[in-house]
Amino acid sequence: MNNIKIVGFLINLLSYLSPSLSAKIAVKLFSTPRKAALTHEGSSYLKTAKQQNLSFNDFEIQTYQWEGHGKTVLLVHGWDSNSFRWKDLIELLKQDGYNIISIDAPAHGASGNNIFNAPLYSECINIAIKTFKPEIVIGHSIGGTATAIALKNHNAPSVEQIVLLGAPSNLAISVGNYVNMMDYNQRVEKAINQYYLKHFNQLPEFYNVENFFSNITPEGLIIHDKKDRIISFKEALDIHRAYKNSKLIKTKGLGHRLKSETVYQHILDFLNA
Repeated sequence: MNNIKIVGFLINLLSYLSPSLSAKIAVKLFSTPRKAALTHEGSSYLKTAKQQNLSFNDFEIQTYQWEGHGKTVLLVHGWDSNSFRWKDLIELLKQDGYNIISIDAPAHGASGNNIFNAPLYSECINIAIKTFKPEIVIGHSIGGTATAIALKNHNAPSVEQIVLLGAPSNLAISVGNYVNMMDYNQRVEKAINQYYLKHFNQLPEFYNVENFFSNITPEGLIIHDKKDRIISFKEALDIHRAYKNSKLIKTKGLGHRLKSETVYQHILDFLNA
């Protein structure tokens, strides 16, 4: 039995004694990204940007700005990442004169807080949109989904285009994948759902394409790899089906990260069309 399955087994045992405590621990594990140290290269690069902290609740949200005279682009990274992941795209956007903003998610990079989830991230994105008024938002993975939630829940008239890179379509699928990975029993799974209901007033399945993509009006570009092992390509098809004003581009062999000159060219073509 590997370490992940051992942890799952222990939480399963705890569920018979205290379902609520087992759920709290399980959700904490699901919501706590690794605090990977920023490399010297990453730290040096981010120092080239103008930095600003935005406040949400009781923590600070780190933002970076590379100033330009063109349209404003907001870059929104995914799980276990930070603003440095955008370096190559930032350099291309700078060449075209875009005003570039990047945000570190809660519990990521230089932002505060200890936990992370899509609803929380969406509120931070909303603050960044209200502050910088971007015409374009580019989100990777859960950053794309959190962007959709932010646009649905809040008025964002400045946003004209969004790009979704490897974005999940439904939080319930992500929770289900986590439950399967940890081999949790039904008691723990049920307790996790109840935890979300208590703390976010919604079950995970509420965060789905019908509720958060069907009424998005900005023009959209969805890019997803056919062999993505983190977020299934089927989820891109689900988003495209619900998001009527979108175009879907599929890649093959680029994986979930989608760091590629081909992907960046698709983005630039979309923005400059």
